[in-house]
Amino acid sequence: MTAFDRGLLGHRCWLELATGERVDLPVDRWTAIPCEGDDVLLAACDGPTLDVGCGPGRLTAALTERGVASLGVDISATAVRLTQARGAAALHRDVFDRLPGEGRWRHALLADGNIGIGGDPHRLLARMAELITDGGTVLVELDPPGRGLRQDRVRLRPDDGAWFTWAWVGVEAIADLAARTAFRVAWSTSHGHRWFACLEKA
Repeated sequence: MTAFDRGLLGHRCWLELATGERVDLPVDRWTAIPCEGDDVLLAACDGPTLDVGCGPGRLTAALTERGVASLGVDISATAVRLTQARGAAALHRDVFDRLPGEGRWRHALLADGNIGIGGDPHRLLARMAELITDGGTVLVELDPPGRGLRQDRVRLRPDDGAWFTWAWVGVEAIADLAARTAFRVAWSTSHGHRWFACLEKA
């Protein structure tokens, strides 16, 4: 069981960057019921939605409760079990592996900074373009203005020693990133300290 899995079960965990910087992970928010900031994402999903990096499934379950067909995807078996325990559908799979309904999803969620998955946001958005239908959207949670695009080597702490690459995207950097894939920025907004954008597939 990884530090992330233990975090989902209530233990504190954080990211350690190669620079020595430490980033606490908000596992309490991930495991709680959706908050007001989450409503920005949820309200934008009115059709079949893929929740990429669903974690313990608060958004997947909320969409299911609203009658929106949704599927969570996560590489953590613990996350998938927790999502399913909330009554939502989830798959234990990497987003870059084959997924059900490719090219037919109306929306995809990259909440909680999951634009950083794989450490290459350009590659991840190219994958999103394969998964959603023409005219579909990707709802992305971003870093505040002034952060730009950053990639770094990180590892989960405590205990996990394996380094991997993660990325962070500030809200001002998303338009250029979208333009280099198959998207345009339909809107961006903030709620409290959280920032969001809606990317529409051309």
